[in-house]
Amino acid sequence: MKFFIYTLIGLISLTSCTEKNKTFTTSEIALLPKPASMDLSEASFALKDGQQIFADTKAQQAAAKNLQDFVDETTGFKLKTSSDKNASIIFQQKEGLEKEAYELVVTPKNITVYANHDAGYFYAVQTIKQLISNETSETTNTTKHLVPSVTINDNPRFKWRAYMLDESRYFHGEAFVKQMLDQMALLKMNTFHWHLIDDAGWRVEIKKYPLLTKVGAFRKDSEIGTWKSGKTSGEPHGGFYTQEQIKDIVAYAAERHINIVPEFEMPGHSSAAIAAYTWLGTAGVDIDVPIKFGRLYDNYDVTKPEVITFIKDVLLELFELFPSEVIHIGGDEVGYKVWEDSKSVQKYMKANNIKTPADLQVDFTNKISKFIEENGRRMMGWNEILGKNIHKDFGEKQNDKEAETELAKNVIVHFWKGDLNLLTDAAKKGYGIVNSIHSSTYLDYSYKSIPLEKAYDFNPIPDGLDAQYHDNIYGLGCQMWSEWTPTNADVERQSFPRIAAYAEVGWTQLENKDYNSFKTALKKIQTHWDDLGINYYKDYK
Repeated sequence: MKFFIYTLIGLISLTSCTEKNKTFTTSEIALLPKPASMDLSEASFALKDGQQIFADTKAQQAAAKNLQDFVDETTGFKLKTSSDKNASIIFQQKEGLEKEAYELVVTPKNITVYANHDAGYFYAVQTIKQLISNETSETTNTTKHLVPSVTINDNPRFKWRAYMLDESRYFHGEAFVKQMLDQMALLKMNTFHWHLIDDAGWRVEIKKYPLLTKVGAFRKDSEIGTWKSGKTSGEPHGGFYTQEQIKDIVAYAAERHINIVPEFEMPGHSSAAIAAYTWLGTAGVDIDVPIKFGRLYDNYDVTKPEVITFIKDVLLELFELFPSEVIHIGGDEVGYKVWEDSKSVQKYMKANNIKTPADLQVDFTNKISKFIEENGRRMMGWNEILGKNIHKDFGEKQNDKEAETELAKNVIVHFWKGDLNLLTDAAKKGYGIVNSIHSSTYLDYSYKSIPLEKAYDFNPIPDGLDAQYHDNIYGLGCQMWSEWTPTNADVERQSFPRIAAYAEVGWTQLENKDYNSFKTALKKIQTHWDDLGINYYKDYK
């Protein structure tokens, strides 16, 4: 009898030790963005309280902490770091993997993360977060937190995967920016393009020029509705980030392997600065921060030494705030009439053999590019900086002559408008290119203009570009211009879910993309957005 009881206990123990957790099907695994390769095996790994994580290096420990915090927040389980290489979750270096690449091996016994750089470990954790499935038993009403048994090898298609937030038109605030950074990180986007300076407001504290925020960060009213509506809100608007806030947000982004690229518009879109310091402008006229959005026509007077000094002073403070290698200088939609009407500007152009305002802009851009390069950084600007007239649809610019002066080769060209032949020509000449063609990537456009599927189908490499130039296409950006999205909920509606489509454009190889599987994965991440209260657009096809 005793033998029978001991045998029965042994069998029960053996059964419990070998009990398999759920085996997942391919259709049940939804990852955004879709990885380069994934092989599915039987059973799954069950997360449990007190499981140990082995993380040896500083990079591994940072990624392990990110996973620990997520598991604690979502399951209540406490994962413990350990020096035991036989831990349940193991981070391990693998030589030869590229900067953002990782390998992930999940078996019923353990999870192993392989990477060779900080970003690789971090992105593997983002994948684990999306793999975790909460499975509740109907009979016992208990929930298991399972990770499917998979082997994933992953690496991004492009090195530049950006989301741009325009805060000049409307100030959205630190909490909102951090929420956007969190969502970008989960989607493996690595560049936050921060449009802080434009006509409608100056949003970053500059110690040497305090009026930039005291005056330039506030306006008396705001145009509402749409372009030239004639309607205003009747309410003042303003706000800016202190340098301490900027540093905090930059550090927050860095922890999520997101580089923040600030944009300091020059020589146009400069009304907020000219409102603060009249002498910066060409017209010499006192102005207020404009309440109307659109194109405004005073520019920095780039022929004045004191204006160049101002620009360099601001850049020096931006260098201290933003460790980014790349600094964006805008350069778009510069109206040349104010330069054409200025006797001093015309005199300067004649004395320096500068033939056209477009040449003056390129000459100025090249000089600032050299200053930026001397400070260990690299300039980026919208594709008008090439000196080509891409605005023949604008009445005030349709007759602008194109520049003969060549743009410096170290500049990154941010392509947003014009014939794609301009992009391919620039790539062939050796310029680095970020493709953000407005008709496919502007998040302020309606879902009728850019439906979700059109966003998903965007290819940053244009048809016909020879493969030898593909490496000159760094990637893409999606742009959230905020003229008509005054609230955070408005920005969320326009950004989500299209930001997920652009994330997959940037990460996933063309041959692995599939819109139907993307929509399946999107449904899972939308439950996460629901939990956060994100106001995403739901009426998509």
